Amino acid sequence: QLHLVESGGGLVQPGGALRLACASDSPWDPYPIGWLRQAPGKEREMVSCISSSGNFANYRYSVQGRFTISRDSAKNMVFLQMNNLKPEDTATYFCATGSFVDRNLCRLWIDQYQNWGQGTQVTVSS
Repeated sequence: QLHLVESGGGLVQPGGALRLACASDSPWDPYPIGWLRQAPGKEREMVSCISSSGNFANYRYSVQGRFTISRDSAKNMVFLQMNNLKPEDTATYFCATGSFVDRNLCRLWIDQYQNWGQGTQVTVSS
């Protein structure tokens, strides 16, 4: 079982940027990876995912054009570049492994993700 660790969160002003990182202590080439977030008092929601091949990515509508997911399989890491951050992006962000068999596919189906990390806090405020 993989152990995932998120990092890179922090406090940023609206319009600012952060780069989140998700690291694993084991090779995870076979796994698609998803980023999820949970704001206080709200349900956890999918933000983005990247296929195990790295050739396909998916984003929730509200972050399209602002967030970019990428992976470096050689370093066992996945990144989420977040630009033009908005107060509504404030949440704890988690990475998790997906269970999609197709190496060139991932979906924003939250029930298909497991092995959550501890999360990293992102706060967007002036």
